[in-house]
Amino acid sequence: MAADGGGGMTAEVAEVAVLGAGMHPWGKWGRRFVEYGVAAARAALADAGLDWRDVDSIVGADTVRGGYPGYVAGATFAKALGWQGARVTSVYAACASGAQAIGAARAQILAGLADVVLVVGADSAPKGFFRPAGGERADDPDWLRFRVLGATNPTYFGLYARRRMAAHGDTREDFARVKVKNSAMGALNPNARYRARVTAEEVAASAVVADPLRLLDICATSDGGAALVLSSMEFARRHGAVDPVRIRAVSTVTPRYPATVLDLPDIATDSSLAVEPAGEPFRTSIARAAYEEAGVGPEDLSLAEVYDLSTALELQWYEDLGLCGDGEGAKLLREGATAPGGRIPVNTSGGLASFGEAVPAQAIAQVCEVTWQLREQAGDRQIAHARVGITANQGLFGHGSAVIAVR
Repeated sequence: MAADGGGGMTAEVAEVAVLGAGMHPWGKWGRRFVEYGVAAARAALADAGLDWRDVDSIVGADTVRGGYPGYVAGATFAKALGWQGARVTSVYAACASGAQAIGAARAQILAGLADVVLVVGADSAPKGFFRPAGGERADDPDWLRFRVLGATNPTYFGLYARRRMAAHGDTREDFARVKVKNSAMGALNPNARYRARVTAEEVAASAVVADPLRLLDICATSDGGAALVLSSMEFARRHGAVDPVRIRAVSTVTPRYPATVLDLPDIATDSSLAVEPAGEPFRTSIARAAYEEAGVGPEDLSLAEVYDLSTALELQWYEDLGLCGDGEGAKLLREGATAPGGRIPVNTSGGLASFGEAVPAQAIAQVCEVTWQLREQAGDRQIAHARVGITANQGLFGHGSAVIAVR
């Protein structure tokens, strides 16, 4: 990829190597999030063939439900691994925290501040669906939408599904197909929480949570951890990694006015005094920024890991990533294009449908899956000849998130 003419770096120069990937299996284990993060970190270091003392910097994706230690997750993990003087960073961006942490680590490497960076995210999730922490916070839009609108997360998921049904003709059967596809992949993933195949009939028989979505259409909340060891390309070569997986782009863009579709957890938006209306939806802009930075397009992808908080939201991501045209997500699914063996397999890990949400870890876990696929280490989930993968999710308060990795 050539220089952009404005002093920007080429995609080749901007690459960092993924030397190690590790996870703590998802579930409801009832232990502190630090344990899960440390286990994932040690697995990633072992995968990289490095010692904790080789790490120049650690970036922790925060959990805000773990009390004070959650707010300093980078130092929390560093302490648990053993103080060794590494540079430390802590990041919170809700569900995009992991991608923000990867972005921070990558920036440190490209700036020459560190050769090796350990990225860690872990969580101990509460039982049931997420809700805001206690206290009165009138300036917190997440707290407000619960108190003012009474809108839980499944309420938003149901609204998205209803909109797709009205605008594009999606059906409950289409939503169930997403769950069936992802559960089949999760059954093959030793790190997944739910490892049983699910049928469309079982989805239809599960309890209605937020019409038209049923319990099996919506992801659970989980405990789990994920970690990556990133390095400069020069360090990777010195370390003997001749052809490592490389991160070529990290997109962390924010929305533009106007947001015409109600989005979690926003109640309203009006930035007309500051900027002109945007020509594309928020999630579309997340992918576009990643594609432009990486010098690739949807046609180059081998696989995608997307944020399936609900089955309907996975279909939306197909369109937002440019895998198909607007309103064609369900058609792409029905054709088998997003299943293993299809044109663009999506959520080969099993997705959140099989894992559940461990918020600070999940964007990192997505990159772990892409890494293993690009290395051809995904076992029975392996996608043949995988060369380019994208991850995508979205955090509260306008945190976009996409990572493109190549080999």
